[in-house]
Amino acid sequence: LIFRYANGKKCIFNLTGLLSILSALVFETVIANSQNWRLWEFVNAVVQFVSFGLWEAHYPQEFNVSGTVIKMLVHTPIDSTWIISPEFHYAQNLITWALLMKPVVLGFSVLLAIMISFMRDPFIEMQIYCYKVSALVLCVSSLFTFVSVSWNHMVDLYGQTTLDFPPDFPVKKEAMISKHFIAIFPLGVLTSTMSLFGMTMFFSEVCCLKLQNQVKAQCAYIVVNKEA
Repeated sequence: LIFRYANGKKCIFNLTGLLSILSALVFETVIANSQNWRLWEFVNAVVQFVSFGLWEAHYPQEFNVSGTVIKMLVHTPIDSTWIISPEFHYAQNLITWALLMKPVVLGFSVLLAIMISFMRDPFIEMQIYCYKVSALVLCVSSLFTFVSVSWNHMVDLYGQTTLDFPPDFPVKKEAMISKHFIAIFPLGVLTSTMSLFGMTMFFSEVCCLKLQNQVKAQCAYIVVNKEA
């Protein structure tokens, strides 16, 4: 009965942890590809709004084509011609690392531990090691995501950012009149929370495995004493 209860808890922890990682991976991908890390408004006849992704800037611009005014969304890469602020530069690196960590947790830790659990005589110590690695990587990934989105949010809305346009950009930073709140910050907090929740599930699984290992050892000790 004890082993059946422990196996039930293991299945719940495994499934919940796996779903948490998958959810965090989806959210992390959305964050990395989002066009709305920042949204600035300008007093300009050509460009009124500029939204910033991590690697591209986007702005609607009107073009006169054969006497017809057409409004198009223009994509401009954020490259070495820009003045990239420290918080924006670190956000690019931290989000990239956080995104790469999720498949590592899935492929080399969680799935391996689940495969081991289906063996006839599973290596519990190896499972515990895999789950500990998964929890550690998720903790670091969560920290990277939270730092990147919160630092960007605080500096953009409440501080002074050094992010500036290249000389050939159709609008100057001095023409900016407003910075708008966007959803990337709460989405980043949600992603970090999902990662931490997955980490909690894996630590719970570790505790469950340790308890199971102790019960097995006690049962083996009792059997040996009876045979003696």
